[in-house]
Amino acid sequence: MTPLNVRGASHDGRRRHRLLPYLLLGVAAVTSHASAGDETGWVGKATPGISEGTWLNSPPLTSGALKGKVVLVEFWTFACVNCRHTISHLREWYSRHAGESFEIVGVHTPELARERNVDALREEIRRQGITWPVVTDNEGKTWDAWHQRYWPVIYLVDRKGIVRYVHVGEGSYDVTERVIEQLLTEK
Repeated sequence: MTPLNVRGASHDGRRRHRLLPYLLLGVAAVTSHASAGDETGWVGKATPGISEGTWLNSPPLTSGALKGKVVLVEFWTFACVNCRHTISHLREWYSRHAGESFEIVGVHTPELARERNVDALREEIRRQGITWPVVTDNEGKTWDAWHQRYWPVIYLVDRKGIVRYVHVGEGSYDVTERVIEQLLTEK
């Protein structure tokens, strides 16, 4: 696996209180093994997959359906303001890289009781213009399998199913874009 060059990470200063310990960590260094900056511990490892849930904007996506694609997995919840700030960037990447063996999977793990309502989620997806696949994680099974603690978190998974990049919180959109483009050029 070729290490990626991820320099120039920056944050825009807006964070949920849960992200305070990570303000100084920035972007996980992307190498062929987990780095000290990878607080999730997933860089260089195969993903644990996605548990069953209600799929919106797509039939259920299996590991087989995603095999050979670069996949951006984002853990989010619709009442999280930081998550809302990432949506325009996700929308841009999804539009820009459509047809390039690229997929986004939004894992919606609710924090509040009202976010567990699938109809409310469906309405938020419509209102925000989210067209990529979203799976509900109301029981937190995928959240737990990925050892999540924060919203939003972006994982970039290469064509072989190996996590190559992790970003906690908002910001570093230019870095994330460069990693997407580099992963798409890898065979």
